[in-house]
Amino acid sequence: MMASDGGGVRPGIVRRAISGKTMNDTKHLKARGIPMHHRATVLTLLLICGGALAPGAAAQRGAALCGDEGVWIQLLGAGGPELDDSQGGASYLVWIDGQARLLVDTGPGSSLRFDEAGADFKDLDAIVFTHLHADHAADFPAFIKGSISADRERPLPVFGPSGNEDYPDTKTFITRLIGPDGAFAYLQDFLTYNSSGGYNISARNIPATGRRRWARFGSENIRLSAIPVTHGNVPAVAWRVQAGEQRIVFTGDFNNQKNIIAEFAKDADAIIFSHAIHQNARGRALELHVTPRQIGRIAAQANARMVILGHRMNRTRGRESQSREAIEENYDGPLLFGNDLECWGL
Repeated sequence: MMASDGGGVRPGIVRRAISGKTMNDTKHLKARGIPMHHRATVLTLLLICGGALAPGAAAQRGAALCGDEGVWIQLLGAGGPELDDSQGGASYLVWIDGQARLLVDTGPGSSLRFDEAGADFKDLDAIVFTHLHADHAADFPAFIKGSISADRERPLPVFGPSGNEDYPDTKTFITRLIGPDGAFAYLQDFLTYNSSGGYNISARNIPATGRRRWARFGSENIRLSAIPVTHGNVPAVAWRVQAGEQRIVFTGDFNNQKNIIAEFAKDADAIIFSHAIHQNARGRALELHVTPRQIGRIAAQANARMVILGHRMNRTRGRESQSREAIEENYDGPLLFGNDLECWGL
C-alpha cells in the first residue's frame, strides 16, 4: 500500500477532502483507489464542502465523515500553535460504530470541529489530555460551556498528566479554569453533582514521571492506558486505546528520551504521532519532539499497522517528501499526513 503525502487516498480508508483537493465524480474516485462501498461516503463529503447540506444536519455530517460501523480515528485539529496554518490545534476523536467515544486533547478550534464532525457530547466515555499546553488544551472550557444543552446525564471522566513546579496537574488546571476562583467560575457547578449541564466532571491525574504504565479506566467501549513521556520540562503522557480488537496509540508531543513508546505501542493498529519538526531540526526543538527518522524507527519497532501524522506545524508542511523519506528508512507501512476533519477507518 502506497503512502500518502497529504493529497492521495489509500484503498480501504476514507479521507476527508477538506484541504482543498476535491474529487468530482465516481470515475475520479475509482482512479484514486477508493472502493465502491466508500464512494458514496466521499461524494457526500464533497456535498458538505460545497454547502449542499443544511447547517443543522449534524447527524448526516457525522455519518458522512466517518463510517457508521467499526473503529475510526478523526483529526479535529491537525495543526500546531501557529495562527496562519488554517488548521485547528491538536485534537482527535475515536469513533466506534458511529458514536464518538473518546476525545484526545482539546486544542484551539476543536470545539468547532467537534460540531462539524457531527459528534455528540453525551456519547463521550472520556476526555484525555496528553499535556496541558494551550495548543492542546485551550478549548476545554468551550466544550464544557457548550455541553449545557447536550443532554448528558452520566459523569464525564477527564484524565491528564500530573504536574511539577512549572505546570499544574490536570485537576488543578481544570479548577483554575472553571473552579470557584477560576477564569470561568460561572461554570463551577460542573464540578458538582448538581450542574446546569446535568452531569459532573470527574478529573484524575495520571503519573507523568517514571516508567510505570497506568491502566485504571475502562467502559463498555474502550479501555485506556498511559505512560509518561518526555516533552522537555512539560509533564506529558502517551495514551493507548483498546477499542474491541483495535489498538490505537496517541503519543502526544515527546522526544523519545526514554525510548518506551515502541513497547507501549506494540502491535498497534494505528499510532498517531505529532509531526512538529523536520528531520534537520536543531536545538530546543529536539528537546520537545521526535524527528521523522525517529518516528519511523519507533513505528517499525512497534510493528504498527498504520502511522498517522498530526500536529503538523508550518515548519514541516511542504516537507512531506523529505519526512516520508526519513520515516520510510525504517517503516514501510501506511503513512498518512493528516489535516483537519479527516477520518481514517481501522
